[in-house]
This record gives sequence, C-alpha cells and structure tokens, in this order.
Amino acid sequence: MSPFNLTSSTPATFILTGIPGMEQLHVWISIPFCSMYLAALLGNGVLLFTIWTERSLHQPMYLFLSMLAIADLTLSTTAVPKMLALFWFGAREISFGACLTQMFFLHFTCSAESVILLAMALDRFVAICFPLRYGAVLTPSAVAKIGLVALLRSFCIIFPCIFLLRRLPFCGHNVIAHTYCEHIGIARLACADISVNVWYGLVVPFSVALLDLVLIAVSYGFILLALSRLPSRSARHKAFHTCGSHVCVLFLFYVPAAFTALTQRFGRNIAPEVHILLANLYVLCPPLLNPIVYGVRTQQIRDKVVKVFVCPKSPLL
Repeated sequence: MSPFNLTSSTPATFILTGIPGMEQLHVWISIPFCSMYLAALLGNGVLLFTIWTERSLHQPMYLFLSMLAIADLTLSTTAVPKMLALFWFGAREISFGACLTQMFFLHFTCSAESVILLAMALDRFVAICFPLRYGAVLTPSAVAKIGLVALLRSFCIIFPCIFLLRRLPFCGHNVIAHTYCEHIGIARLACADISVNVWYGLVVPFSVALLDLVLIAVSYGFILLALSRLPSRSARHKAFHTCGSHVCVLFLFYVPAAFTALTQRFGRNIAPEVHILLANLYVLCPPLLNPIVYGVRTQQIRDKVVKVFVCPKSPLL
C-alpha cells in the first residue's frame, strides 16, 4: 500500500468497549456514575445560579469559582452522557469526527481548569498580600482577560493534537478499550510511529501544568509568609480557611490528572480496568466535589445559597 493510501485510511467510526473484563457489570457501574453526574450538575448549577443572582458575590474570587464550575460541567458532560449510553444501550459506535471532538474538549477543559486554579491562587495572593490594591489589580476587565487567556492557551495547546491524530493511518483498527476518546488512546490504534503524539501529549501539557503548579506554589509561599505576620488570630484563621478550600480543589484536580496520565503511558503493570475506572472517576469526582468543598467551607456561599433557595424574599402583599 502506498504512503498516500495509508495516510487516508481513517476509520468512519470508532468502537468504544467500555471497561474491559467488566462488561457484565456495566449497568451496575452506571448507577453510581449517573448519580455522581446528576449531583455534579446540581451542585455546579446551584453554585452558578447563586453567584449569578447575588450581586454581592460578583467579586473576582467568586467569578473565578463560576469559571471553574463551567469548566467542571463541560468536563463531565463531554464524557459521561456517551459513557452512560454505552453502559445502558450498548451505544458503542462514535464517528471519527465526534471522537476527535470529544478528545479535544476533554483535554481543552482540563488545560483551562489549570489556568483557572492558577488565577484563583493569584487572587488569594493579591487579596492577602496586597489588600489595599486588590480592587485596582483584579478589575472586572482583568478577570475577563484571565478567562480569555485560559481559553486561548488551552486551544493553542490542545488543537495540534487533532492534526497529530489526523495524519496517522489506522489500517482498519478502530476499537478503543475505553469509555471515551482521549489522545493517546486513539493514537495507539494507528499502524505507524506515534512517538510524536506520545511526546507532545506528555511534554507540552505537563510542562504547562508544571509551570502553573510552580506559580501556585510561589503564590502560596508568599501567602503563608503574609499570614504569619498578621497580628489578629481570627484574621489568620479566616484566611487559612479560605485558602484551605482552594488547596483541597488543587489536590482534587492535579493528583488524579497526573496519576491518570502517567499510568496510561507508563503503568504497564496496572490492570486496564483499574486505569479506565480511575479515568472515569477523574471526569466525575472533581466536578462533584468542587462545589461541595466551596459550599461547605465558604461561609458567604453557604449564606447566599440559603438565602436564594431556602429563605427567598416574601413578595409584598
């Protein structure tokens, strides 16, 4: 077969197998997955509605939190509905274009979340270290520009993956041992050298995420230094409490992401079903737990949720 014919041999559809070796349990596995997805929709929806309707929450910290909620909803909705259709109805087929689209939005959203988490760390850094300049630095225009940077940077990082996949010949291989499409899972079906895909998918996103983590660590280093100098114990406790929520969210995002990416590429001794279960939990747990962490640990959000949903203002008679 000529090189031209090889490069044009892209399959019309891919077949998603679900969780290998656990096909008989797909319906049972779908029950907690569906419950977690619905809870994530509810939690992030309540958070977004509360921030949108309460003008007192139209501050940079809560605007970044709303960006995080939108990213979480996008992440879970990109993967979970197709996953549930596979579990419930055996809908295994996904077109080549739809598979690339799903792959793009999954990785795009993860990259955008990293920028949002960095922005939230910088928000706390300015609020604690330079409180008098907070309003001048984090203006609505600055918040909007940060959101735009998150979108543009993520697009520039992930969009090349589409071209890296489209250049590959697949030679009839179209069975993906997963519940959704992701970059390396698709590339491994190719009947050609995928070293460029492997190295790009590992080095570029990891380098960018590592840079974000370094900047977050530096921000929190200055934050801890500033907190140690606060004379008021109550002020220190309040600041630690607010930052603690953000640290919890950082662990929920970066630890599973790093573990999933590394085990996929280097975890030869890890059973495929374990890896796929962890990958599924990655698109479910952060969207589920992030609004809970902020809702439980942030007094202002708790109060506003109660005000909006539990004790609405009585209409004038």
